[in-house]
Amino acid sequence: MDPDAKNMSFHRNGEVCYLTFPSFEKYPFVHHAFSTRYGGVSRNQFSSMNLGLSCGDERENVLENYRRFCAAAGFDFSTLVSAAQDHHTFIRRVGGKERGIGVVRPRDLESVDGLITDEPGVTLVTHYADCVPVFLLDTKRKAIGLVHAGWRGTAAKIAAAAVGAMRRAFGTEPGNLIAGIGPSIGPCCFEVDFPVRDVFLKLTELRPAEFIREAGGGKSRIDLWEANRRILVQAGVPESGVAVAGICTECNAEWLFSHRATGGRRGSLAAFMALTETGGADAD
Repeated sequence: MDPDAKNMSFHRNGEVCYLTFPSFEKYPFVHHAFSTRYGGVSRNQFSSMNLGLSCGDERENVLENYRRFCAAAGFDFSTLVSAAQDHHTFIRRVGGKERGIGVVRPRDLESVDGLITDEPGVTLVTHYADCVPVFLLDTKRKAIGLVHAGWRGTAAKIAAAAVGAMRRAFGTEPGNLIAGIGPSIGPCCFEVDFPVRDVFLKLTELRPAEFIREAGGGKSRIDLWEANRRILVQAGVPESGVAVAGICTECNAEWLFSHRATGGRRGSLAAFMALTETGGADAD
């Protein structure tokens, strides 16, 4: 039986399984996917579709996982560009000359938590194991972005930083964007101490009391999905254009990697997004 994908579509191609947003699938000029643990060759805590090269897994296993995932989900392995994530807000524009960086070529920059492009044939890749993936698509300019938003990045409004970067780079109008907030640790499980809570309480323009609840014992639970949704809307993305997966990685650690559920002994999921070579007419 397939796992409950809630507000995303669950796909199975052979042993490889992945998720997509229905709202993105109506646009023929973009291809996207979010991985699961299914269909790879990694073993033990990395079982089996580990896509993180810095987790301690064997490199050749990870590269084989990339090959299998790309073949099953319809991406060109030679076009991958990976971020170098460390919970900051730098957004990098990439193109054809960056293809391979972070996967088959060494990283050339650190502290990159978001990638954007308007070039077809470049596949953006970002990694997760509880942090929030944010997919962005400019439906008019045909440009895309992927953002890694941990709690620090969320509090620093990295999703809004990506909207701003796309505006500067491509002339993106926020009203033409759609967004997807992918699987990550949910409000059911993201329990923090008061110092972290207090960081979010300072974001008064987001009305944080509405997405923070006290859990007792000096703990609070924060809804990072709702925080990122509000940040995107505040940045000009239409409310109707923001899809929230509603899938908690910690609750679903049997088929999604979760740092908290495993005490850090885990692999990494990945988000993939590319503009197609052929393009197509704008969808309504």
